[in-house]
Amino acid sequence: MATFISVPLKKSSEVDLVKPLSKFVTATYPAGEEQVEYIRAVEELNKLRRNALGRPLDKHESSLEILLRYYDQLCAVEPKFPFSENQLCLTFTWKDAFDKGSLFGGSVKLALASLGYEKTCVLFNAAALASQIASEQNLDNDEGLKAAAKYYQLASGAFGHIKDTVLSALNREPTMDISPETVGTLSLIMLAQAQEVIFLKATSDKMKDAVIAKLANQAADFYGDAFKQCQYKDNLPKYFYFQEVLPVLAAKHCIMQANAELHQSVLAKQKKRFGEEIARLQHAAELVKTVASRYDEYVSVKDLSDKINRALAAAKKDNDFIYHDRVPEVKDLEHIGKAALVRATAITPPLSQKFTDLFEKMVPMAVQQSMSIYSQRKAETVNRLVGTMREATNLCNGVLASLNLPAALEDLSGDSIPQSIAEKSRSIVQQGGLQSIEQLIRDLPELLTRNREILDESLKMLDDEETTDNELRGKFNQRWNRTPSGDLYKPLRAEGANFRNILDKAVQADQVVKDRYNTHCEMITLLCKPENELNAAIPSANPTKTLQGSEVLNVLRSQLSQLDEIKKERETLEGEIKGVTFDMSTCFLTALAQDGAINEEQLSVSQLDQLYGAYNQRVQASLRSQEELLGQVQTSHQEFSSLKQSNTEANQREEVLKKLASAHDSYVEISSNLREGTKFYNDLTEILLKFQNKCSDIVFARKTERDELLKELQQSIAREPSAPSFNVPAYQSTPAAPAAPAGGPTPAPRTVFSPQAQQQPQAKPQPPARPPPPTFTPPAASTTPTSAPPTGPPTGNPPPMAPPSQAQGPPYPSYQGYPGYFQMPMGYNPYAYSQYNMPNMPYMPYQATPGQGGYPAAPPGGQPYPGYPQQPPQQQPYYPQQ
Repeated sequence: MATFISVPLKKSSEVDLVKPLSKFVTATYPAGEEQVEYIRAVEELNKLRRNALGRPLDKHESSLEILLRYYDQLCAVEPKFPFSENQLCLTFTWKDAFDKGSLFGGSVKLALASLGYEKTCVLFNAAALASQIASEQNLDNDEGLKAAAKYYQLASGAFGHIKDTVLSALNREPTMDISPETVGTLSLIMLAQAQEVIFLKATSDKMKDAVIAKLANQAADFYGDAFKQCQYKDNLPKYFYFQEVLPVLAAKHCIMQANAELHQSVLAKQKKRFGEEIARLQHAAELVKTVASRYDEYVSVKDLSDKINRALAAAKKDNDFIYHDRVPEVKDLEHIGKAALVRATAITPPLSQKFTDLFEKMVPMAVQQSMSIYSQRKAETVNRLVGTMREATNLCNGVLASLNLPAALEDLSGDSIPQSIAEKSRSIVQQGGLQSIEQLIRDLPELLTRNREILDESLKMLDDEETTDNELRGKFNQRWNRTPSGDLYKPLRAEGANFRNILDKAVQADQVVKDRYNTHCEMITLLCKPENELNAAIPSANPTKTLQGSEVLNVLRSQLSQLDEIKKERETLEGEIKGVTFDMSTCFLTALAQDGAINEEQLSVSQLDQLYGAYNQRVQASLRSQEELLGQVQTSHQEFSSLKQSNTEANQREEVLKKLASAHDSYVEISSNLREGTKFYNDLTEILLKFQNKCSDIVFARKTERDELLKELQQSIAREPSAPSFNVPAYQSTPAAPAAPAGGPTPAPRTVFSPQAQQQPQAKPQPPARPPPPTFTPPAASTTPTSAPPTGPPTGNPPPMAPPSQAQGPPYPSYQGYPGYFQMPMGYNPYAYSQYNMPNMPYMPYQATPGQGGYPAAPPGGQPYPGYPQQPPQQQPYYPQQ
């Protein structure tokens, strides 16, 4: 009776995890110890997959542990890598577990770029292996029973988990072995077998009959549900696997119900209900008899049948001689209770006892994305504060340059270079002068061109693959059932359009810098000259030495000194702002663990306000101080200008000094802008190279998927008939012989759940009616033989019947005792007509059968048979001569 159902494993194609995952790690994490550790973990993950899927697995707990550890690692790594068709594209190919395939087409398989698909198939294999391990357990001891129950419940839970998650994990129609209908049925089967094991353990432990009866009845109920699931799902019986499973489920349902009735009969006997005892034993005997007659090749019930029959015979004997209790009908019996002591194991990773996350230090992708957005928000905050201070400093420098300060205070002699101008000249020379700026300007177009070429090449790869995909989609129509490239590449194209927009804006910014350089190029060139040439180029004016001791001059110098202090404070403040650091990953991880999601905007804005709130106040205070000081400087400068002797030479000298001061400030700003532009293009090159690699990877994955799909389509087209079906003419068709019963399992009847309907004996099938034998009447014009044959039926026979309208085969006389069948006379030879007649063989006289027309007597030797055409005297051989 101990026949248990196990599930075959799925087979997977080899997948290289090292190359794509290592490339992602290298592109995402900076070079260092952390990156090396993650790459080593990727190699371990690839090795774990080979051990779990790349070799045959023994039916042992250690093999199941490897599968579960790989499944746990997939669950742990899923949130840490961007597995998707348009990001980290890994295509996993799995074959259908139940489909055996054909000679030319191969078995059904599905390839998807989805880690959820890989997880589903690995969990299916874990459930299948658990069912195989359970079926191998020794059920004669307690340890084997416990282990079998545990593994069947694990298998049931795993199949049930797949049923609930497979559609959302795949986002497309799965293969039939992992479809919700199939795995739902398998989950019911495993749960029923777990309940049966518990029943066996209760029987072994000799528990109370009432408990055992409830356990058996619950197992029968589980088997009945599984049987109905198999029987009423249109797609399941197509699998030969389920055609074999179906009769086992039907048999197990009857066996468990019979066991429940057997143990309930013991309980009835203990309660002195002898009639109920007999009724239940009779019902159990009928159930077992049904199993023995229909499913004997699948399940043996001889021991159970003998036990029930012995108990029934003893109960009948006691009741007939002693108790004389009335035996009720089965339908009037009290229903047996149910007790479910098994439950599908909940699938909550980690399932493995020895699981350790290979990527424990790597944060999930949700945290990585939140960190990326936080970094952008932080950079925007820093740039806003720094930019505000720089704009204020440039404004201050511009105002002072327009007032020719501090050069006007230093140029009291009228014929020497002011100290501030000389310092500005030396500063420009030290920074490289014109050559430095011109070199930076020449480098920008090359950097821009390189970035444009990378972007164009990346988008061209997407365009070429999309064009090929559209052509094949138009060729194969509905058969080309993969995600359109146009839909898949939308995020990449949006990213590429963003990069192109950034480059266009960069070109405009470059032009602004060039125009500004052209405006101040003459004065910058003058500042780069030696001191004597610079002094000669500046016009001389009348001296204003009388202003050296004035109060206005001292006030202006004090105000300019305060402005210099503000500028120095801003430089220090800028360094502090750029140096602020805070690890937001801990905050994001805590939020993810508590809420299951991350509200990045709320957390980031709150944290940035705490970090930069004080700095923002200091920046605003610096701006207010500068505004007040500039107002005071302008007032003081007006007083200073009114005291100076103004003439044409003095005005020309002051105008040149203003331009030189402004040229220095422009040089500093242009140099800074060009260096930032160079850094921007170099950084953008790295980003575009990553974008190019991403496009290359997804195009390569799509080409691989395309080749696989083309191969499958070619195989399916090869299996299709080359011409449409047509009707065969009637004269060419031969009547088909009745098909012999197939050697496969017999499907269980629908009446398996109602054994009462099987009590009526089936009528013996009647043989089909045979056509009546023809009567041959010799024609009147035939030649008279020497011994005239009788022309009519023998005496006592009915009148001869008219010959049928269609040609008949040799007549078959009926056998005695079977009306409708014809008896073969002794010596009858169906080939003894015409030229194949053997004249030397004596023809035994025909014995007439009552109710059947007679046959004409045999003609004398050498004479033709009356009623048949004569043969030509010179007959050619029937077969060609050699």
